[in-house]
Amino acid sequence: MSNQFKGRKLLVVGGTSGMGMQTARMVLAEGGSAVIVGHRADKTEGARKELATLGEVAALTADLASDAGVAALIQAIDERHPDIDLLVNAAGVFFPKPFLEHQDADYDQYMKLNKAFFFITQKVAANLVAGGRPGSIVNIGSMWARQAIAATPSSAYSMAKAGLHSLTQHLAMELAPKRIRVNAVSPAVVQTPIYEGFIPKAEVHGALQGFNGFHPIGRVGTAQDVAEVVTFLLSEKAGWVTGAIWDVDGGVMAGRN
Repeated sequence: MSNQFKGRKLLVVGGTSGMGMQTARMVLAEGGSAVIVGHRADKTEGARKELATLGEVAALTADLASDAGVAALIQAIDERHPDIDLLVNAAGVFFPKPFLEHQDADYDQYMKLNKAFFFITQKVAANLVAGGRPGSIVNIGSMWARQAIAATPSSAYSMAKAGLHSLTQHLAMELAPKRIRVNAVSPAVVQTPIYEGFIPKAEVHGALQGFNGFHPIGRVGTAQDVAEVVTFLLSEKAGWVTGAIWDVDGGVMAGRN
């Protein structure tokens, strides 16, 4: 393993499982340190302990749906981790529901998450600019932001992810002169705990296998599949890449079997 992230500190919003935690694991394995953000203190501490076997890890808990929770998190970042120079916005929820059945709460759960990403990213970027330091940011977007899928009606979720894609491109333009790169990945179906919100945990793996044929490559993705690309985009190997929204989707956006 290389030490390409030596001296770098990664913040992963949504770093206690799935793609976020796997990205933290890979950055730690390559010499970096990490700060993970989770919603539940017990789960966050468990993830921190697991990751700490690889390197230096700190953990923060926050309710990203609460303005007060986000403000407290931003204050903690500013006071305890102003040296963060890598950021991954990976927290997510996904509850497919027909458009005509959406209520305010369904809509708000996605938009509040985007608001949190917006201002957390602003703080990290502001600290980088104040210190004259380069940085790299990767947002976890979604294939659903680019194409509607009848089997998974997700209008509000898709609207929020499309907004995150757009934010990625705008920040890339604004922050490029400050030596801060901003990119996103756009995954299709990936085996992560996000599906446990509406599928019993024991049934998630089996349910997702029904989507294997949806992907031209023939299988659903793994957290590792996506984290490999996220880690590359964070690294200086992608030093000439900014404003990109990369399809990491088993070929879904290329076409259908």
